[in-house]
Amino acid sequence: MEQGPVKKVVLAYSGGLDTSVIVTWLRNTYNCEVICFTADLGQEDELDGLEEKAIKTGASKLYIRDLREEFLRDFVFPTLQAGAVYERVYLLGTSFARPLIAKHLVEIAEAEGADAIAHGCTGKGNDQVRFELTAMALNPKLRVIAPWREWDIRSREDAIAYAQEFNIPITSTLKSIYSRDRNIFHISHEGGPLEDPWNEPPEDMYQLSNSPQSAPDETEEITLSFEKGIPVALNGEALDPVTLFDRLNALGSKHGIGRVDMVENRLVGMKSHGVYETPGGTIVRAAHQALESLCLDKAVMHYKDFVAVKYAELVYNGQWYTRLREALDAFVQETQQTVTGDVRLKLYKGNLILAGRRSPYSLYREDYASFGHMDIYNQTDAEGFIHMLGLPMKVDALLSIDGTGKSRYRQPDYTRFKRD
Repeated sequence: MEQGPVKKVVLAYSGGLDTSVIVTWLRNTYNCEVICFTADLGQEDELDGLEEKAIKTGASKLYIRDLREEFLRDFVFPTLQAGAVYERVYLLGTSFARPLIAKHLVEIAEAEGADAIAHGCTGKGNDQVRFELTAMALNPKLRVIAPWREWDIRSREDAIAYAQEFNIPITSTLKSIYSRDRNIFHISHEGGPLEDPWNEPPEDMYQLSNSPQSAPDETEEITLSFEKGIPVALNGEALDPVTLFDRLNALGSKHGIGRVDMVENRLVGMKSHGVYETPGGTIVRAAHQALESLCLDKAVMHYKDFVAVKYAELVYNGQWYTRLREALDAFVQETQQTVTGDVRLKLYKGNLILAGRRSPYSLYREDYASFGHMDIYNQTDAEGFIHMLGLPMKVDALLSIDGTGKSRYRQPDYTRFKRD
């Protein structure tokens, strides 16, 4: 479809190789003003010197917004409450950051009167979908520019060569060429030696966590407290979300907690090999699960596990701003009304050992669960329950024996049991 010229574009900017090259490429290709936006999601020293760097590469200005609390409150916590995990182990640390970044990207574009937004996502990855679906939901009239789908650059090596040609300051080299994404929740690693899933990730690749082998030889016990499924206190001290996660990350990193090495199925259809470090998030997930086992009844807990798979799929696929995600979230929030209490965990060399849990809404009662005689439950009641539960299996076996002389699962001599 024919589109008009672009006069001003807002770029989601990290200061890494791709977005550094993109600033110059946008100016060279579209002859437009480029405004950069960086979301502070807890990248820490990655934010140092970004404004100077953006201006040097040709941007007219750089916005930096501290979104750490909004990120935790509105994206991380709801996903953890849902118990959403993609393909068994991925806690979605990059996935749910993208709709937040895109939300603010759209807001800045509107405030600046920009014609378009741009991102540095490759045409093979998931992030392009997450950014652009969010833009469609929030402002479908904004044009989206995805340089990786337009330019002739086909690899990170090509991008480095382009940067050298136009004197663009970059930190990536051909020797150390990982693609990383970091926020207060996690850091991801892709590329380099990870391209071959047979290769063990090099220890010097990890940036947040000790290896379990070098972690302390002593266990460290913590108590994490929740209110309605949200972590609110550590060791009895009430903390705001950012401070709480900073402390949990430090504890998890110290003890080698939260490393994940996985081959995952990307939304676009191909597999990728990635390594994630999620120290604090792994602790919260384990504690939350332990508390839910105490506070949720069987039917709700089992159905919630089913919902969690779909919730994770929506988050991974960039479908945060959808009616279905909001509907599932309404269910999840209802389930969390009684998920309040404390969980004790021991941290030791990559392991999280559950030491105890308690809640004023606990559905566990020692006197109910015991095998002694109680007014609330008579053990002879079980006989009728067992007969009713097993009736379909019994009927199936009897019909098989009468018809063929054997049951579905066994072939002994049933003649002595034959009825006259």
